Amino acid sequence: MFKVVIPARFASSRLPGKPLLDIAGKPMIIQVAIQASKSQADEVVIATDHAPILQVVEKHGYASVMTREDHPSGTDRIAEVVQTMGWADETIVVNVQGDEPLIDPLLINEVALALGKDTQAVMATACHPVHDIAAFENPNVVKVVLNAKGQALYFSRAPIPYPRDAAYRDSLNAHRHIGIYAYRVGFLKQYASLPATSLEQIESLEQLRVLYHGYQIAVTVTDKAPASGVDTPADLEAVREIFFRK
Repeated sequence: MFKVVIPARFASSRLPGKPLLDIAGKPMIIQVAIQASKSQADEVVIATDHAPILQVVEKHGYASVMTREDHPSGTDRIAEVVQTMGWADETIVVNVQGDEPLIDPLLINEVALALGKDTQAVMATACHPVHDIAAFENPNVVKVVLNAKGQALYFSRAPIPYPRDAAYRDSLNAHRHIGIYAYRVGFLKQYASLPATSLEQIESLEQLRVLYHGYQIAVTVTDKAPASGVDTPADLEAVREIFFRK
């Protein structure tokens, strides 16, 4: 069994108040919690820095924790939550983004299982094959390269592994990173004390801090791309249309 924590910040430069925006008659954060509750998690907790979000979550019957406003990343916010909840060090916690109301519960299970099976790893995440050259070259699409054990060698916004020779350009052997993470509580307690690194700052990828300090990240490979999250007003309308058709 494992826990799910859903960070929900009120501030968003492109979509202010995003967690409370309506999708099919419910706030987006509640739609995310509903999906997470369909996984095998034995507990789902929303972590927020905004009192109205806390009130909405509790009104809908979900557990919530008020966290500090100054966390630099979602991982740091979850590290505060595990201390508050008092979970045991061996407990696995999955970080589900608060702007993914279409998150697949099976993917949540897969990431938790990947960490449970890899005793060398302190974290787990997911990826899927990339076949489109435009996506491969897009810096907004994060790529990951794996080792023989299915662990991450590196994450980058650059096209990796780069096909130097023409023979490799027609059949990409690349994987797109999916932004879902599982952690062991014991490592989360250490994470906050790990110094930030130039690599994570250059690429703007917090998981590079983990690799830089010599830890392993297990990666599960799924065949299909995940459903879109909500970052912009256009994303919101697209997701609302999907819910309307359900």
